[in-house]
Amino acid sequence: MVRFTFTIFAIAIISGCSWMPFVGGDKDAEAVEEIETSEQRLYRDAQRWLRSGNYQPAIEQLERLESRFPFGRYAEQAQLELIYARYMSYDLDGARSAGERFIRLHPQHSNVDYAHYIRGLAAYNKNTGIMDRLFATDLAKRDMAPAREAYADFAQLLARYPNSPYVADTKQRMVYLRNLLARSEIAVAEYYLQRGANIAAANRARYVLEVYPQADVTGEALVVLVEANYKLDLKDEANDALRVLALNYPRHSAFDESGNLVLAERIRNRDRSWTNIMTLGVLDRPDVPPPITLRHPDGFVPPARGDEEPPAHEKQKGGWFSWLPFIG
Repeated sequence: MVRFTFTIFAIAIISGCSWMPFVGGDKDAEAVEEIETSEQRLYRDAQRWLRSGNYQPAIEQLERLESRFPFGRYAEQAQLELIYARYMSYDLDGARSAGERFIRLHPQHSNVDYAHYIRGLAAYNKNTGIMDRLFATDLAKRDMAPAREAYADFAQLLARYPNSPYVADTKQRMVYLRNLLARSEIAVAEYYLQRGANIAAANRARYVLEVYPQADVTGEALVVLVEANYKLDLKDEANDALRVLALNYPRHSAFDESGNLVLAERIRNRDRSWTNIMTLGVLDRPDVPPPITLRHPDGFVPPARGDEEPPAHEKQKGGWFSWLPFIG
């Protein structure tokens, strides 16, 4: 009797499971289908905003997709496209953060080189804006931290992914950054010379020669080194730098037609005050030494300068208002 009662009870339990909503197979399938549909809808909406160039709503959709479905089929792709959307909306810090996050979470992803590339681009464009295009400002006189970050990011991309499709563009940008960083060092060295900090100026010039030997201002670094050593009464060191300058840059603008390196004119032009400039040189004349000429120790005379192409850094494109007399 007990066995019969237990059997009836078990049959009742088993038959009752068929109408329970959380056990039925059809209900589970519908729930999974609804989740997939929601994920696809979010991704499709984000794609539509991206294609139309409306990056802010695209960012919102991608962030919602990632938060709701962190392990879904579109999660990794959403993280990549979030990097792109933030960069295109000029959220450069956000693009760098998104790129660094993707690199940290997916170091073996097939498209992780894209995250490295956009991370470098974000730093590359951090110091540029519409005012630079209007007035052609000298970027070498700004904070070089973003340029150094971009250079390091691009160097990492080249080292890790030499076959990446972004390598060609990355190399060209690194050449520009190398020249920009070198020009910044020369600008600082010129400032030190103006302030009489000749040792600091010489150190900056040596840094350019050692770290950026292929930069377009290498010749200028040698001129700075010659002048700094001359002022420090290091005649042998000044002549050594002068020899290297004459052999490698015989047509440098620092040489006169007789092969002399004229320093007094450089000092006079650099040390002029605004008062001296506005009074056409009548007032507040700079205190400069008599004409200083350093001839190449081997008697080398540079060939006469013709109409050769100027160095790349001297061909900087002017801005829309560069014709104004107070715009450098």
